[in-house]
Amino acid sequence: MMITRKALSRRTFLRGAGAAVALPYLDAMAPAMPANKVPGKTPVRMAFVYVPNGIDMRHWNPSYEGPLTELPRILKPLEPFKDEITLLGNLTHNNGRALLDGAGDHGRCCGSYLTGIQPRKSAYDIKVGISCDQIVANQVGSETRFPSLEVGLEDARQAGDCDSGYSCAYTNNLAWRSETQPLPPILDPRALFERLFGNGAHLTPEERARQAKFRRSILDFVSDDTRKLQTSLGPTDKRKLDEYLSSIREIERQLEKAEKDNAQVNPGMDKPYGVPADFAEHFRLMTDMITVAFQADLTRVVTFLVTREGTSRAYREIGIPDGHHPLTHHRNELAMMEKVAQINTYHMEQFAKWMQKLRASKEGEASILDNSMIVYGAGLADGNRHSHEDLPTLIAGKAGNKFKTGRRVVYRKETPMSNLFLTMMDRMGVKAEHFGDSTGPLPGLTLS
Repeated sequence: MMITRKALSRRTFLRGAGAAVALPYLDAMAPAMPANKVPGKTPVRMAFVYVPNGIDMRHWNPSYEGPLTELPRILKPLEPFKDEITLLGNLTHNNGRALLDGAGDHGRCCGSYLTGIQPRKSAYDIKVGISCDQIVANQVGSETRFPSLEVGLEDARQAGDCDSGYSCAYTNNLAWRSETQPLPPILDPRALFERLFGNGAHLTPEERARQAKFRRSILDFVSDDTRKLQTSLGPTDKRKLDEYLSSIREIERQLEKAEKDNAQVNPGMDKPYGVPADFAEHFRLMTDMITVAFQADLTRVVTFLVTREGTSRAYREIGIPDGHHPLTHHRNELAMMEKVAQINTYHMEQFAKWMQKLRASKEGEASILDNSMIVYGAGLADGNRHSHEDLPTLIAGKAGNKFKTGRRVVYRKETPMSNLFLTMMDRMGVKAEHFGDSTGPLPGLTLS
């Protein structure tokens, strides 16, 4: 890499011995940034974080509209981010309901979530529709190394509770490249790391074991280029670069730790390579890497399936040995409802920790969180009734200072969720008159 007095290209990489590490946004890149980019001279990112089995809406919906003040129990972890989130009420997925034969409530709610189309029920004829994230990726993905990233924490086939081929296809996937082609999420942190920074995902377990004996940090391979670059940077950029590279090294360290822990906890078990046994640790590793991908502009579109729809995962780490899905069919039994609320809150606690990291990641005068729009929600509201109206939906981030945040906005009943996605697509520069079952853009969300 040759360093000159010219502005650094946004596509600059640190290179060495076959390794390549993309850079985060630095002040030294500002003159090279195209003038038609979004405010803050950085791109807007779009992400969808999907939680399964609905949410205990008693502890989600505030009793008021307008500026956010006191947040309900499940949303309490987001108190520090009240000015950076928007709560949306009465958004509905009509195509999640059993209008036709469908694919079961859990299959329909997940399959229709980002498509707005009802999935078809057939073990041999999987069909839904292209998801909004992929519509965006098809148009803006050429500007990044990865048009989109699909990430998850659990696969029903691994959990052993997937009832049929078509059901698995819908409950295991948020992103759909076409009507019949889902994009399965990456579940293994090591596989995600290698996709972002290396090409070792094809290795067998034996080859990985041999490689681990001689493993070096990817940063060691680009150390010469790093030193050259640092000599040309100002103090602020040096700090940013150091923080960014430190986050990559920390991810590597945590991956190695997770692999060792798994070997000790479950010797001989056929578990995905490098997947931590602890849910919070798994969540943190995946979101740390999404943060790095956003920092380096490796992608601008992410879907994150926080365990698959219909999961019966237990949460023993918070004292809940019961399966999540059976608990949501609580029949109004308070003890079961309490456990559901605890699981919902536990998920939100992990999400809040990620929001803190996005807020702390600076880009010029803004943060990655400022330049993002991250939907957190579910395809079911009340898991006991399998209701598809007034779905729990919040948006974190200001979309490049274009979203009016710090509010709860309640729309007319049965407002299509697809209207929100149509609005987000427009913010990503993708103009469409219609998407799914949309009836038009969602009013009152943007500043202009």
